[in-house]
Amino acid sequence: MAGLRRRPQESGEIAIRSWERPPRHLVRGMGRDVVLDMGWGRLVFGQTFDDQGCIVDALRAEETGERDIAIYVRDPQVLVGLAPHELFVDPSYTFRLDLSQYRPPRDPNHDVFVRMVRSREELEEVNRIYAACGMVRSDADVMWANHRTRTFTYLVAEDTRTRAIVGTVTGVDHVLAFDDPDNGASLWCLAADPQAAPPGVGEALVRVLAERYIGRGRAHLDLSVLHDNSGAIALYQRLGFVPTPTVVVKRKNPINQRLYAPSPEGLEALNPYARIVADEALRRGIRVQVTDAPSGELRLSYAGRRVLTRESLSELTSAVAMSRCDDKRVTRRFLARAGLRVPRGVELTGVDPEGLRQARRLAEETGPVVVKPARGEQGKGITVGVGVEDLAAAVAEAARHCPDVLVEELVAGEDLRVVVIDHEVVAAAVRRPAAVVGTGADTVRALIEKQSRRRQAATGGESSIPLDAATEAVVREAGYALVDVLPRGERLQVRRTANLHTGGTIEDVTDTLHPDIAEAAVAASRTLGIPVTGLDFLVPDLRGGDHVIIEANERPGLANHEPQPTAQRFVDLLFPETRGVPVR
Repeated sequence: MAGLRRRPQESGEIAIRSWERPPRHLVRGMGRDVVLDMGWGRLVFGQTFDDQGCIVDALRAEETGERDIAIYVRDPQVLVGLAPHELFVDPSYTFRLDLSQYRPPRDPNHDVFVRMVRSREELEEVNRIYAACGMVRSDADVMWANHRTRTFTYLVAEDTRTRAIVGTVTGVDHVLAFDDPDNGASLWCLAADPQAAPPGVGEALVRVLAERYIGRGRAHLDLSVLHDNSGAIALYQRLGFVPTPTVVVKRKNPINQRLYAPSPEGLEALNPYARIVADEALRRGIRVQVTDAPSGELRLSYAGRRVLTRESLSELTSAVAMSRCDDKRVTRRFLARAGLRVPRGVELTGVDPEGLRQARRLAEETGPVVVKPARGEQGKGITVGVGVEDLAAAVAEAARHCPDVLVEELVAGEDLRVVVIDHEVVAAAVRRPAAVVGTGADTVRALIEKQSRRRQAATGGESSIPLDAATEAVVREAGYALVDVLPRGERLQVRRTANLHTGGTIEDVTDTLHPDIAEAAVAASRTLGIPVTGLDFLVPDLRGGDHVIIEANERPGLANHEPQPTAQRFVDLLFPETRGVPVR
């Protein structure tokens, strides 16, 4: 492959020279008015249309919730001019890789194996990755039907250490699609799991797709990438892609709104938990004013009514309801009185001698306990698995964050977060503590640092793994030191708690949530009198109904639960009149 050479095509460069119509002999036999259904939208190949008006008609047929893309459009300014209120030129770059110049990698990535999709079920994994990356989900049936033709190529990347699917890319063969005289192909929907993908997944997927089209004798591989996606652009340039003058035209729809409409001042500075609310409000035509970007505070206005929000907290949550969730001692008292299951616990004020004696008796009866500040968030000051001998130190650590401390029995089970909005369950997810997977070459410290950087990049800086005494203690208890090399494929948990801010990961289980747990979550929200909450459960078996409730969060992170409609239900609560309002 390294010695592969091809003479450049003498085709008139149909895709690039958009300012002139190619001679008829160059397009003889090429398919006409070609539109391909990708599942997330359709590809409209502009060079196959003789009439620009027909491209407008094709884009007008776009389905709700999808995003059609017109590419290789000749005279895009004319096309947009035919329907300026409906179409816009996408702010993206088009890159091309000359496959005759491709060079294979010097050092293959042994942590990643790229292969074809093998089953429709794997396409649901592809959709999971799309959702995790904030991309439009695709119709799995359409993808599976496409996959059974040679026109489409659906690749997935496996982590060779865990065998988990961690990335995906789609290819379209233009020759098979419409007898492309340019002998080209294109790349779409490159995505890597932001929670689990090892380094180099994107590069591995692009390389394998390019090599497959080289094997078919194709001349080039094209792609479109948003102008501000600096990470992807750097990857493509490193692999030899170069910019082309080709532009993309899209329809003005809710999905694309941020690409063609001016954004409110401060929108880009919001964290993901406030941004998801702002985007949903803008989609409905609700005015958004960013009143304080660092805290995620917004003023939403519609039909003369205004509501202040801070991420998922709003004026609809009363101060009393918020105080019931803010103090974990009050939360457990209210839930226990309502007959809901909570762990056994002891309340302390500072390092109280009598409280410590009670806490020691609890630890002696139940075994290791959990010590946490009565008030606080993001897992700060929490120590899990505390024995009698370490109890005083753990209480002192919790008291550094809040003078009131809660000691609870340690209940074994999965850490389950259930989001309840307007007293209805909207999402449920299992949260797992931060962990790393060995490469056989990297130290535990290096693995943690790499994983932490990936989590930071995936969450806009909201999640990272602290390299602190708590992390070192967990690693030490597993029989390792931070300087040890973790064997290849071995998974090592490096934090005790599953808090997302300290690098924890999340897995959606909404569709399989046991009805007893859903009922308990709704009862808890009504007991606390709070319209939006994230209830934290410990569940011995996700298939069963056994549980205890350990916390109620008055400001759950809605962005953590995509693709569940958390932001939609939140805005429904704030502005119910917009449920039936056509989006702009």
